[in-house]
Amino acid sequence: MAKVVFAGGGTAGHIQPALAVAREWKKLHPSDKCLFIGTAKGLETTLIPEAGFELRIIPKVAIARRPSFSWLKIPFDLLSSIFSCRKILTDSELLIGFGGYVSAPAYLAARSLGIPIVIHEANAKPGWANKVGAVLTPHLAVAHPVDKGKFSNALLAGLPLRSDVASAFENAKKDWTAARAEAKARLGVSPKDPFIFIMGGSQGSVAINTVIKECVEFFQKNGFSVLHSVGRLNQLPASLGGYEAVSYVEQMADAYLAADLIIGRSGAVTCSEFRALGRYALFVPLPVGNGEQLVNATSLVGAGRARVIDQKLFNAKYVKENLANLIIESSKSPVSGSGEDLMAAEKIAALAEFAIKK
Repeated sequence: MAKVVFAGGGTAGHIQPALAVAREWKKLHPSDKCLFIGTAKGLETTLIPEAGFELRIIPKVAIARRPSFSWLKIPFDLLSSIFSCRKILTDSELLIGFGGYVSAPAYLAARSLGIPIVIHEANAKPGWANKVGAVLTPHLAVAHPVDKGKFSNALLAGLPLRSDVASAFENAKKDWTAARAEAKARLGVSPKDPFIFIMGGSQGSVAINTVIKECVEFFQKNGFSVLHSVGRLNQLPASLGGYEAVSYVEQMADAYLAADLIIGRSGAVTCSEFRALGRYALFVPLPVGNGEQLVNATSLVGAGRARVIDQKLFNAKYVKENLANLIIESSKSPVSGSGEDLMAAEKIAALAEFAIKK
């Protein structure tokens, strides 16, 4: 029985792909032990146990985006996290990392113990933690082609899909038109009304929520049905008429399938799930970070399935003036989704098996 450790926390963008690969690994190696490394404040504290996997907590290495006195603590916090990771990784056969704050100390700890490392990068522009890890291992996989650096020679695996999204794709590919109509029916949406699904990522977006709040009356007057996922950390507005606000959407696959238009962030997981099931999107990339969200949406824009707008330009006036045209663009987009990410978990698991045997 082997022990395989997964590192990737903070947001669903790191956690969901890790869970998909862990499930695939357990399918291939039922007797192996799979456990996760995370921090006490990330979404992993709920998502990992809910999925039936063990989670071990390490101290978080917090790095402020702008220079501050807190940077003086970074070396000490990093050493503390590395030592915690070393204890967890003892007797492990492999570490599979997916980025985020938790991954960097895990990579360094694994290297110090001589444990093979596999890294998957979900974004079109690799994050700093995975860039650090890429120096320590040749076993790299990406969701999108990367032009330069270590990840330019990585395995192009795609991004592992959640099981419900993968299952929805398999069912929908038999008849996409019927599948989209059936999803609307399950959500209680009128087949005659344009249906808009609004989301801001796993924890919601205050910027998007603020704009949408100013558009509720406009939606009602113009016959739009709206499902708005505001995020669990944000205040839940009142649902009125065809506008429904929820903290979290349980039927995500149905929401992707049913929506005539999706408005949201262009995180790696959102883009991958939308690519599989969605039809047309207006993406508002997160304006912080290294610009990865803008790059994530590029291929979807090129395929005629999305439009991108800078957050500075995304306001109630823009929504009101452009929504009708966006719905028209959606009607001209392909009715089918894409299965290009369906085998991603299998490809990453195969790379992991190679890393152990090498």
